[in-house]
Amino acid sequence: MSDRPLAIVTGGAGFIGSHMVDVLVARGFKVRVIDNLVGGREANLAHHAAKDVQFRRADIREFRPGDPFFDDVRYVFHFAGIGDIVPSIERPLEYISTNVQGTAHMLDCARMANGGRGVSKFVYAASSSCYGLAQTPTREDHPIAPQYPYALSKYQGEQAAFHWHKVYRLPVNSIRIFNAYGTRSRTSGAYGAVFGVFLRQKLAAKPYTVVGDGTQRRDFLYVTDVARAFLAAAETDRVGEIWNLGAGNPQSINRLVELLGGPVIRIPKRPGEPDCTWADIGKIRLDLGWAPELTFEDGVGRILANIEYWREAPLWDPASIEKATKTWFEFLTPQRNAPL
Repeated sequence: MSDRPLAIVTGGAGFIGSHMVDVLVARGFKVRVIDNLVGGREANLAHHAAKDVQFRRADIREFRPGDPFFDDVRYVFHFAGIGDIVPSIERPLEYISTNVQGTAHMLDCARMANGGRGVSKFVYAASSSCYGLAQTPTREDHPIAPQYPYALSKYQGEQAAFHWHKVYRLPVNSIRIFNAYGTRSRTSGAYGAVFGVFLRQKLAAKPYTVVGDGTQRRDFLYVTDVARAFLAAAETDRVGEIWNLGAGNPQSINRLVELLGGPVIRIPKRPGEPDCTWADIGKIRLDLGWAPELTFEDGVGRILANIEYWREAPLWDPASIEKATKTWFEFLTPQRNAPL
């Protein structure tokens, strides 16, 4: 047994998870990473020594209670799952299986860890998409209204976490992430997050495909600030809590374009997308003493300094985006879903 505290990070080779590993190692933890490398990269962990980080390539649904990978673990940070809107509409059962059933597997492993005593804290990475088209700024008590299967699956994963807390007394907290951005964000897969799309377009000297008029705002929070919040949620004595996590200062897509620099081409606005995401972060400030540290301008600057990371990302244009989002328009257009 190591004299250093142990933590598990699921999805730890991915975007937020790998930054969580960085924060934990810097704080003296030894970290065990679970990742199936569908969205993650081992390269995101390559700067860590083997004595600090143990990697296990596996699907979270493969684990069973009593797995020795959970021995002596103090905290579990659960980031593993599958994202993106369109694939969730096309393959809803896969999302429910991974984001709900997979979460249940991790919860039960955490419950039965350490000879059945369980871990000291399980911190669940939830999504602000559970609120749907929300009033802003959005508080934690806002009504839940998921608009697509990804949002539903992440919310049901959160419900499972709090069920394990209620029934089995597993110490659980949940953080509903708004719009995380930063280095190591995903570079492959479905059409999705604006940063990955725009950075690849910039590298190719192509225009940015801006949805609508670009005045829509997103509550972007740099990934290192996200990781700090998760550590605070683990170290607090509070349990059974939900916190919204953003910068509390939404930025327009036009502002992002201004910082990146380059021409723009407009594409149609999509149904089911909010005009503004904006986390009310009063509760997490008060409960955890957490506050964002990096400005949006500085965060974008850090990304631009590492832009080559996105060289192999898909290059999107209006035609390929139209094809990729056909299902989105088909199923989320309000007229289609009107009562008969």
